[in-house]
Amino acid sequence: MKTILTTTKWLCLGLLLLLSLLISGSIINHRLQTPREEAAYPPPGEMVAVNGHRLHVYAEGEGDLTLVFLAGSGTTAPTYDFKGLYSRLSDDYRAVVVERAGYGWSDDSGGASRDIETVLQETRLALQEAGEKPPYVLLPHSMSGLEALHWANRYPEEVAAIVGLDPAVPPVYEVLPPPRLMLALVAFTARTGLLRLAPPICQGAAAVNHLTAEETAVYCSIMYRRTLTADMLAEINITQANAELVAAAGIPDVPLYLFISNGADSAVPNWVELLMAYADDAPNGRYQLLDVEHYVHSLAADTIAAETRHFLQEITGP
Repeated sequence: MKTILTTTKWLCLGLLLLLSLLISGSIINHRLQTPREEAAYPPPGEMVAVNGHRLHVYAEGEGDLTLVFLAGSGTTAPTYDFKGLYSRLSDDYRAVVVERAGYGWSDDSGGASRDIETVLQETRLALQEAGEKPPYVLLPHSMSGLEALHWANRYPEEVAAIVGLDPAVPPVYEVLPPPRLMLALVAFTARTGLLRLAPPICQGAAAVNHLTAEETAVYCSIMYRRTLTADMLAEINITQANAELVAAAGIPDVPLYLFISNGADSAVPNWVELLMAYADDAPNGRYQLLDVEHYVHSLAADTIAAETRHFLQEITGP
């Protein structure tokens, strides 16, 4: 028995040593790779100063309407995440992606609050600094649905319409608990560089279906170094309070079109029903159900682009 215990003890110590070496090597590699990737892949858009840090604003196309794409929680590379959709619309419209603090090429906020009012003011100022003027058509994905609704309530003259890309609405956060353990584990793999050991994670993302090989390499590099940043985690921690604030203001009276996923990958069992009910309750709301998962703008880009054109033509006239 004593021999077995001694063997088990040494085996455990050996495994711990190997794990320590793996993590240490991963951290060193991550710290070497990150500055190289930052130098090799500069931002494709404009960096503007906002609230003591810089935000990345990417824009393409021309048109009478400006479409503003707002990323969901934890979407590491919004500029590339939305490419499948905005590339189908920028022939007729001005398409702009604002990357929030801690996302994509944007700086970290330096600890600035991630309450919805602060985030909204940073988005508005970034657009102004980049020369992108209202009114805007907002295209929010997931959590940024709250920002779009808050925007329409606070500054209705700036918002021509909201085209929701499976957006979260306030009732969602009454039943959506933050997955704290999973978030902690993912954040650990990102900080230590262990995420780099699983390249299929980025290559299997829906967004890469619309990217070139070079863009996929950039997308993966951003995912490795910008997954669950401090700002992303701060947003998640304050989301329920943000949702309560948006709910208290009511549903904005702007044209609203929600593209709703099948809810298969949602942690909220009645995700589809909640979004349908919200659109039904909106003064100028409508929705379309799509048989795809949450990243609808990548998985159903053709359908959403065509329907968005029809919708915008309808509300703006011939």
